[in-house]
Amino acid sequence: MFTWLSMASWSPYIVGAGIGVLVWVAFFFSDRPLRASTAYAKTAGMLELALSKKKAVAMPYYRKFTPTVDWQWMIVVGIVIGGFLSAWLGGTFSVFVVPPLFAGAFSADPPLRVAVALIGGILMGLGARWAGGCTSGHGISGTLQLSVASWVAVICFFAGGILVAGLIFGFPFLPGG
Repeated sequence: MFTWLSMASWSPYIVGAGIGVLVWVAFFFSDRPLRASTAYAKTAGMLELALSKKKAVAMPYYRKFTPTVDWQWMIVVGIVIGGFLSAWLGGTFSVFVVPPLFAGAFSADPPLRVAVALIGGILMGLGARWAGGCTSGHGISGTLQLSVASWVAVICFFAGGILVAGLIFGFPFLPGG
């Protein structure tokens, strides 16, 4: 009955519809949109509270977004658990220090991989804070609410993703790409 859970990949149309229903359910029961990037900022705040409570309490950002484990934080935990379960049930789970795609594009050097991941994570975090949300907040919940700011953000997400992927892997639609 649940054999579809063990498929290596799922239909993007069915998954998209499922995410849409999930957003409706989230709005219905909690009157809140799905979003995740604030959870990372809250995690940083929890670390700062542990290291220097005085400084963390004085920060205006952490007064607005209290560094606590809340529903957004649990969404991120659910994403990690769901990704693991999907890969495990689909038979595609594997552990490696440097993914083959990264090794092919850059190098198999683990310190380089860590540095690129760290820099990329920092840039994505800054971008999400600057844009006032991440791909889930703007791309799923914001566009569902027909927010103009979210539609602009999503267009920029896609344009930036296409540009960076083209710079890294080449533009196959351009001559010599």
